[in-house]
Amino acid sequence: MKQLDVLLVEDNPGDTELTRQSLAASKLPINLIALDDGEKALKYLRGQAPYQKAARPDLVLLDLNLPKLSGGEVLREIKTDKALKSIPIVVLTSSEEETEVSRCYAEGANCYIVKPVDFNSFMSIVGLIEEFWFSVVKLGRGGKESADKKTGKKNK
Repeated sequence: MKQLDVLLVEDNPGDTELTRQSLAASKLPINLIALDDGEKALKYLRGQAPYQKAARPDLVLLDLNLPKLSGGEVLREIKTDKALKSIPIVVLTSSEEETEVSRCYAEGANCYIVKPVDFNSFMSIVGLIEEFWFSVVKLGRGGKESADKKTGKKNK
């Protein structure tokens, strides 16, 4: 199985470490890239310095409360960029505000999850995200493969 790249955009080092530990326990070959602000995330996704050789992630885990650019701004930028909009975005944040949830879905989030406060629940949620997105859902390869527009067949 090919390596799966997950971009985590999270400014809380504790949550980053919990996510890293959860994904490390996976049977899947997951490469976690962790960035701590919204500007870095967009530079990474667009292959801008210092991320010119960055792999396109298979999934983005996005916190909303970020320095420089908020997670909401990052979500909007990704989902309005033709080259990036097909990347699945899981909002993983502490906000339970219904208006925030609705806004994220309206702007193209694929999933909205409120971070649990206790260690075991957090680890469990990350495991469920991994299982769902990489074992249940059929993901397109985005920029990693292209589709033949006439036949719809994937080209590697």
